[in-house]
Amino acid sequence: MGYDLVLEQQQKLIMTPELKLALKILQLPTIELEDLVKQELETNPVLDVIEDIPEEKPEDTDINIMDKNKLLEEIDWKEYFQYQGKSYCLENAAIEESQENNYENYVSYSDTLKDHLLFQLRALKLSKCERAIGEYIIESLDDNGYLTSSIEQISEELSLSREKIKKVLKVIQTFEPLGVGALDLIDCLLIQVNALGLADDNLITIIREHLDDIGANRLHHIAKKLSISVVEVQHYSDIIKGLEPKPGRAFSCGTDNRYIIPDVYIEKVDDEYVITINDSYSSKLMVNRYYKNIINNGDKSSDTMTFINDKISSALWLIKSLEQRKNTLYKVVKAIVDYQMDFFEKGSRYLKTMTLKDIADEVQVHESTVSRAISGKYAQTPRGLFELKYFFKSGVGSQSGEDISSESIKKMIKSIIDEEDNSKPISDQTIADLLGRKGIKISRRTVAKYRDEIGIPSSSRRKRY
Repeated sequence: MGYDLVLEQQQKLIMTPELKLALKILQLPTIELEDLVKQELETNPVLDVIEDIPEEKPEDTDINIMDKNKLLEEIDWKEYFQYQGKSYCLENAAIEESQENNYENYVSYSDTLKDHLLFQLRALKLSKCERAIGEYIIESLDDNGYLTSSIEQISEELSLSREKIKKVLKVIQTFEPLGVGALDLIDCLLIQVNALGLADDNLITIIREHLDDIGANRLHHIAKKLSISVVEVQHYSDIIKGLEPKPGRAFSCGTDNRYIIPDVYIEKVDDEYVITINDSYSSKLMVNRYYKNIINNGDKSSDTMTFINDKISSALWLIKSLEQRKNTLYKVVKAIVDYQMDFFEKGSRYLKTMTLKDIADEVQVHESTVSRAISGKYAQTPRGLFELKYFFKSGVGSQSGEDISSESIKKMIKSIIDEEDNSKPISDQTIADLLGRKGIKISRRTVAKYRDEIGIPSSSRRKRY
């Protein structure tokens, strides 16, 4: 057995750091992209941002000294000194124009559930001990208004009797919104019906023992157990469904604010849709001239030159990647708008079936590129704010040969169910037959799937008596 040296040529796709950065930049939404650019500005001294310098307004040279003196005589100095010290600024002033949008400026404060309850607690005449118990109980509530600690735990923690804890808890349970301070769902519903004066023996029994039957619309079973009519059970069911199972969700929890910054703006101007990419940084980045001069005039062999060359290459690649992201995103969105023109003109019922391959073939890129370009990105359109993935819908075939998107079919299913007789709700098979008469080929299982996705219960649960 011999050993020989053999030369062999192979082609391999190597993911260089620059290529990885370009793919990452393409996939990032606007907010995360701005964070990345800020990080690069901090670590790369060569990279710089072009500042918007406000234009200086020319001085008015037409007014001569005599006119100025005349104006000074006409000033109401009494009024001037009355308002002296107050600052005024004209709308759309140059200083205001030079400030960039800061997302923290749009954050507003609203009372949380605990703030609202503490305000009501402090308005009552309570002893110092009772106030301390009340504050502890309120701080023990979750975002939905339920008590997360048991009475025994609170009693042990505060070294107080259970009777004192229960007394203050009863007071808190009378606060707005009704149902706060409950230990569980049943307790929450009972607090509300008692406060609203709706409680009777049958309603209390249904809440305590038959909530699952109410959820499944098994009204006949409840009527048989309580020896009452189905119509009465339906009335009790409507009362229960009108109560609030999560009293605290009407309030802000202080940490759940979510803001969506559109990556693309689509506007209709003179019967034409104009696409604008939200890129506040890509057009402002540049290589600092100071370092360019050092490269041109310095010693090419020094370590300093090597460092600056590396940083300049990194900066130029970042600027190129940002520009490439902008162009790719524009082409993809332009292809989406052209493909879904009926949606933008007529509404969501005219949304067509569209896949990544359709757009990739139009833009002449790979499907993975389209997937990265639309990942986590949103578009502000004349019809509202939509995630770009919203326009990529699967669908079913029709007799005309064109596929109809799932979103359009969901609208049709909802429209059919909205017009049904509640005493005789339409089954999934009947809906499939009705759509079949319109030329849409769809099975009963697909109807059931779409119905569940839009949050509509089955026909047995929609039936009313």
